[in-house]
Amino acid sequence: QVQVVESGGGLVQAGGSLKLSCVASRDTLDSYAVGWFRQAPGKEREFVASISWDGVNTYFADSVKGRFTISRDNAKSTVYLQMSSLKPEDAAVYYCARDKFSGVRVSQPTGWGQGAQVSVSP
Repeated sequence: QVQVVESGGGLVQAGGSLKLSCVASRDTLDSYAVGWFRQAPGKEREFVASISWDGVNTYFADSVKGRFTISRDNAKSTVYLQMSSLKPEDAAVYYCARDKFSGVRVSQPTGWGQGAQVSVSP
């Protein structure tokens, strides 16, 4: 069963940038779509971005389009989320997850990690 580890979170000023990484600690990410999700205090977990197994197809929530990019390096079994022009409302715990079966989109996420805290000061 896949298990992922997120890293790269931290505190940044509004307008700044952070890059998150997601690595599988068990199993692999390589043949599967991988997504990033976030959960702010008192709110439900929401979709942020996802990428197909080959990196060709990417999908973004409207709230992050034009500011976030998602990429992957299958040689390193790592998926990245580059976040730019960060806003205070982007503050949340960010999680990545692999789809159970699909290489194109994440509709059945699995392998949730502990998450990476992203804090954005005004």
